[in-house]
Amino acid sequence: MSEDKFLKRILIPTDGSDPSMRAAEFAIKIAKHFNSEIVAIYVIDRVILEEVSKVHERHGLEEEIRKNAERCLNYIVKLAERKGLKARSIVVEGQPHDQIVRYAESLKANMIIIGSKGRRGMNRILIGSVAERVIEYAPCPVLVIK
Repeated sequence: MSEDKFLKRILIPTDGSDPSMRAAEFAIKIAKHFNSEIVAIYVIDRVILEEVSKVHERHGLEEEIRKNAERCLNYIVKLAERKGLKARSIVVEGQPHDQIVRYAESLKANMIIIGSKGRRGMNRILIGSVAERVIEYAPCPVLVIK
């Protein structure tokens, strides 16, 4: 593997939780070292949205989730750009692990850097769910940040 191709593109899944934002900050430090492109992705979990919308007004909830996604992604992109890195962001809907793996494949990501925990469903530990599935199915190395 040639030096200039190593870690050309790093995918950073985020949900705005502290662990996912720490993972993003760590990923940017690694990206700076290798001059990698950053792609931040926020997956709106349709299953959780459907469950929560049974109790709350769906339109307002979905709008709030999208605003939160944009805030998180804008923070990551701006942080990367301040470090002189190329960065972009994506908001998608679906099952988080499926979308993360799908985008890692389509973007030809060289690494995924993901937080160990997230906000999904009452702060459940992602290493037992999303991160574990990403590790299992990802087409590239996955680094989990605590």
